[in-house]
Amino acid sequence: MSSESKEQHDLSPEASAEGHGSSLTGTHLELEKESSTDLKTFETSDQCRPYPRIHMERQEKPNTTFKQFVVKKLQKKCQCSATKAKNAVFGFLPVLQWLPKYDLKKNILGDVMSGLIVGILLVPQSIAYSLLAGQEPIYGLYTSFFASIIYFLVGTSRHISVGIFGVLCLMIGEVVDRELHRANCDADYVSPSEMISNGSTLLNLTSGRICDKSYYAIKVGSTVTFMAGVYQVAMGFFQVGFVSVYLSDALLSGFVTGASFTILTSQAKYLLGLNLPRSSGVGSLITTWIHIFRNIHKTNFCDLITSLLCLLVLLPTKELNEHFKSKLKAPIPTELIVVVAATLASHFGKLNENYNSSIAGHIPTGFMPPKAPDWNLIPSVAVDAIAISIIGFAITVSLSEMFAKKHGYTVRANQEMYAIGFCNIIPAFFHCFTTSAALAKTLVKESTGCQTQLSGVVTALVLLLVLLVIAPLFFSLQKSVLGVITIVNLRGALLKFRDLPKMWRVSRMDTVIWFVTMLSSALISTEIGLLIGVCFSMFCVILRTQKPKSSLLGSVEESELFESMSAYRNLQTKPGIKVFRFVAPLYYVNKECFKSALYKKTVNPILVKAAQKKAAKRKIKEQMVTLGGVQDEVSVQLSHDPLELHTVVIDCSAVQFLDTAGIHTLKEVRRDYEAIGIQVLLAQCNPSVRDSLAQGEYCKKEEENLLFYSVYEAVAFAGASPNQKGVCVPNGLYLPSDR
Repeated sequence: MSSESKEQHDLSPEASAEGHGSSLTGTHLELEKESSTDLKTFETSDQCRPYPRIHMERQEKPNTTFKQFVVKKLQKKCQCSATKAKNAVFGFLPVLQWLPKYDLKKNILGDVMSGLIVGILLVPQSIAYSLLAGQEPIYGLYTSFFASIIYFLVGTSRHISVGIFGVLCLMIGEVVDRELHRANCDADYVSPSEMISNGSTLLNLTSGRICDKSYYAIKVGSTVTFMAGVYQVAMGFFQVGFVSVYLSDALLSGFVTGASFTILTSQAKYLLGLNLPRSSGVGSLITTWIHIFRNIHKTNFCDLITSLLCLLVLLPTKELNEHFKSKLKAPIPTELIVVVAATLASHFGKLNENYNSSIAGHIPTGFMPPKAPDWNLIPSVAVDAIAISIIGFAITVSLSEMFAKKHGYTVRANQEMYAIGFCNIIPAFFHCFTTSAALAKTLVKESTGCQTQLSGVVTALVLLLVLLVIAPLFFSLQKSVLGVITIVNLRGALLKFRDLPKMWRVSRMDTVIWFVTMLSSALISTEIGLLIGVCFSMFCVILRTQKPKSSLLGSVEESELFESMSAYRNLQTKPGIKVFRFVAPLYYVNKECFKSALYKKTVNPILVKAAQKKAAKRKIKEQMVTLGGVQDEVSVQLSHDPLELHTVVIDCSAVQFLDTAGIHTLKEVRRDYEAIGIQVLLAQCNPSVRDSLAQGEYCKKEEENLLFYSVYEAVAFAGASPNQKGVCVPNGLYLPSDR
């Protein structure tokens, strides 16, 4: 008991009564109406003393109308000053804050090293993931270049690497293939440089029957990217980042793993050198494998041998990089070495001419003129962009917060949404497709000494060098090599299966969510799989609250703590008092579960009442007497034997909220228990629950003292008001029992 409670306990009864004069008078009048029993004030009896209570006064809230509230908010938002304008600019462009304070001696070496390494890794990955997105290699390089520059200006995370991400490329590729099929774009590839020089090619786009495949593919990709960026900026503006809370770690992990199977399937045809149409829609993974096995006799053995050799080199070196990452200053750029060696072998061995091996083809240098997205395509791709935008910002925000926490700085989640949004909107005008942060490249960036966002500029310079000079040298690079690079980079997602036993031990529900999301993303489709995962995750949350844990509590010896008697030993209880805890919000879904659990662990008042009625009828029959052959019924005043249980304390500390059904349930419970002479006390209600109880008129004004701030206080009060000789009511009045 606190010192304040002890002081209150030492007060005389007169002082206690004076402190509650107003409530005493009101309660006295109410009790006079309800009972003819004479009341005596607490001053006349020392048999029952009120337990000292904590009394808190509410803050008076100003009466503000909705109109006044809106006007006040608008005035605050619309006020303009030099300081506010400066803060807005610096907030939108964080580079203006940290770049002037950049410590050149401390940070430059780490930023340059990490930027170079990530740039070298991005070159082959950008080219490889372009195929996954249904685009030509040059557009992947554009995408990585512009994303690195824009995030340097707008982003707040010092470590994440923003660029091409495999899952988003897969989702873009599915949209591109669908729109190509709708537009009947099946013409042979015409290089971007030829499109610029030959304007007649573009006229085919308006014919409605045939168009250039590459040109239309990037038009679809950039339009989807633009819409995804608009959604992300809108989410940042309206601060609806709460959407990401529905994408739990288990759900995202399962989604990425499921999508990895789809990515692996889409690249299998390149490893075998098969020329197959890309399957899309529901069950595309199964359909693709059926097509592969039907055409496996057409396998190009040159591509197959090249794929096996690349796998034999890349997989062991990836494992070595992972195993010795603490000793290596920088990971071995095996992908770049393989790309260079494979390109030289293909060029000098003339694999395309001699063995009909599929190659990357001409990759032009320089930049294409900017072009706006196709506004006519927006109605067709607007829905697809929603899932892409949510996945993009969820992964970016989660990675930025994870690495910020690890290195002891803060990121602004809302600004991150703006950053990734503008990393999609602006590049959409420069023939790019959707980007986001990627875990694998971020880990490389961190492990190679990255200190600030300046490393993104170094990465962009490496990509710029490739775009201006080196890109045409990849003409002879086999597509099978690019497919192998894509598949090898999926190993991180596929290795998540090793973590399942640990996940199962920690949370079986999360493991089930992981499996459902993974299987639906792989076997149905990525978008539908994500939707199924979100819906199933929300269903699991409802399921957890529908049948929550409940227990009876006992007190820890010589303390005010109460814990579950089913979980701990040697807990003490007071006779006639039971403390019940319900670990969930009380609402329409679980109200019946609450009542059944409470009645099962304490006393079922309905059964007790029925038993009392049955006993009363039996007693009346026993009192029937026969006088002179005439049967007279004698009315008797029945007095029921008192129950051992006289108080039920409900610990509401784990009840986050109540709805109308929950309030009605509490009223029913209280009414049922009072009918058999058991009082119900509520303890540790949070402010939201207390407000709901007040608005739902759970108790009258003079009964508000039945709400306690702690379980200890409620139990002590119940122990001080036994039912044997009388009931000590909360306001200090004594209600004598009937004689």
